[in-house]
Amino acid sequence: MTQATAQPSNALERRYGLTQRNDRWWVEPLVTGSGLFLYILYSGVSAMAGHAWAFETAHGLYLSPFFEPLITPGFLPEWVSPALLILWAPLGFRATCYYYRRTYYRAYFMSPPACAVSEPAGSYNGESRFPLIIQNSHRYFMYVAVVFIPLLAYGAVKSYHLPGEGFGIGVGSVILTLNAFFLTMYTIGCHSLRHIVAGGINQFSKTPLRRLRRKAWEVFTIANEHHKMWAWISLVFVGVTDLYIHLVASGVITDLNTFSNPI
Repeated sequence: MTQATAQPSNALERRYGLTQRNDRWWVEPLVTGSGLFLYILYSGVSAMAGHAWAFETAHGLYLSPFFEPLITPGFLPEWVSPALLILWAPLGFRATCYYYRRTYYRAYFMSPPACAVSEPAGSYNGESRFPLIIQNSHRYFMYVAVVFIPLLAYGAVKSYHLPGEGFGIGVGSVILTLNAFFLTMYTIGCHSLRHIVAGGINQFSKTPLRRLRRKAWEVFTIANEHHKMWAWISLVFVGVTDLYIHLVASGVITDLNTFSNPI
């Protein structure tokens, strides 16, 4: 084969989207990209709605996870949604998450669109230059996101007690509890958090608090092995939880519970 006849072949190999794969490789980026887009759209509308769409039920029994903890400083105008004061942390944590990077790199940037599929980028410098170097902020978002886990757990526990009536249980209580659990599993499965717990240890027997750190590392590893699953379950369920509480607080639906006073 001459050099002249080889050139078209090389140009063809560099053509965007070219691949010898015969499976439907485009399905995954299409589905995950669509799902992530719908969540971003919903969460943005829900958060921006603020006081225009009730996010807390009567007696404060149920509070949307988008607004937990509820921060309402008096110096801010009423149109500023309380959710905007806290959502930056969990959203930043997810946006820079290793799994979600893979998702939107393939679904939105199309670089790479899939394994063994040609991409538009002629070279790759990793995440060492702007703008991808911003992804290295993941560990810092993680420090803040971890704080929300006990806050959400507290909100779930609090939903089983109605002031003036005592302990009870409702559909909302169960949903809030599951939401806290799913978000916990997603968070402790974070690669950065798992590394902090015991990722840099070469020998557990020579490490302070070795039993505790090893046990934590084993639990975190269980979550880490299914990080993709917990990422999507927690993402979908936190939206479902938010929507359910909005509908109950707005009087669109009635929460089934053991309390006699209306929620």
